[in-house]
Amino acid sequence: MKQIAIVAGGDSSEYKVSLRSAATIMANIDRTIFEPYLTVLHGTEWNVEYNSKQYPLDKNIFGFTTEDGKTIKFGYAYIIIHGTPGENGILEGYLDLMHIPYSTCGVLAGALTFNKFMLNNLLKSFGVNVADSILLRQGDIVTDQQVIDSVGLPCFIKPSTGGSSFGTTKVTAPEQIQPAIKAAFDESDQVIIEQFIKGKEFTSGYFKTRKREFALPITEVVPKRDFFDYDAKYNGAVEEITPARIPDSLRDRMQKLTAAIYRIVGCKGIVRNDYIVTEQDKIYLLEVNTTPGMTETSFVPQEIKSAGLVLKDVLTEIIEDGLCQ
Repeated sequence: MKQIAIVAGGDSSEYKVSLRSAATIMANIDRTIFEPYLTVLHGTEWNVEYNSKQYPLDKNIFGFTTEDGKTIKFGYAYIIIHGTPGENGILEGYLDLMHIPYSTCGVLAGALTFNKFMLNNLLKSFGVNVADSILLRQGDIVTDQQVIDSVGLPCFIKPSTGGSSFGTTKVTAPEQIQPAIKAAFDESDQVIIEQFIKGKEFTSGYFKTRKREFALPITEVVPKRDFFDYDAKYNGAVEEITPARIPDSLRDRMQKLTAAIYRIVGCKGIVRNDYIVTEQDKIYLLEVNTTPGMTETSFVPQEIKSAGLVLKDVLTEIIEDGLCQ
């Protein structure tokens, strides 16, 4: 039986969300094939849960030693960290050095997709529609009028790296701009100020293995709040409709776009792309999530179920695909 690490936690505000996602993975993994160990990272503290106790993970072997002296080395990592260091390529670089296969995309794709501004501008060169935006780094100063002239109002101000809408503000008046920039800088050292695109929001899950590629059903997102914030994502302040109430032609276009972005970026495992679709059915990419949420209320588990698939089987397929590399 293959001993694998389910790697969760991380150093961002999404720490608790990651643990909830890991709980879903642990509950649905096929234990007749795999022996999973919850491995929680926080700063330099990396611990493995075993028999209701925590053991420090030995980074020299990517494993741990039990109280009775038994050493367990992990042969695979299922990464379910939302944010740094699991979603931005840092952890993947360590695993590459250790020759340990893992579930997510590699270093370059992770770093690229984690930076919304850089990703959007790359994909724009491939013809993908993205909102106009401004990038700010620590120390940069932008006036309210410069923001209005560049992207207009309303606009979104958010961390360029990060997720779950932490530090994200929908700005509708000039006096909100500077406080919103400060809130975003509290989450990241880079801030993106983005044009508001009016339309309906959708999300599109996708995975690919040696056996097949599978475009999951599209989910229509109808927030009960002004935008799809943390409460909408995790506290039920949203209506999620899977499959989405859209024409087949629009569904097909969105799924093909998700597959194309997957190939362009060099993704691996399960991804989820978020989109805004205007009244003219023009599709704008919002972001690419390379370690999408897997909580009980997350989109991907819902889409897997809607597709008639079983989460346990999908996880098995992805893990076995990685072990064959």
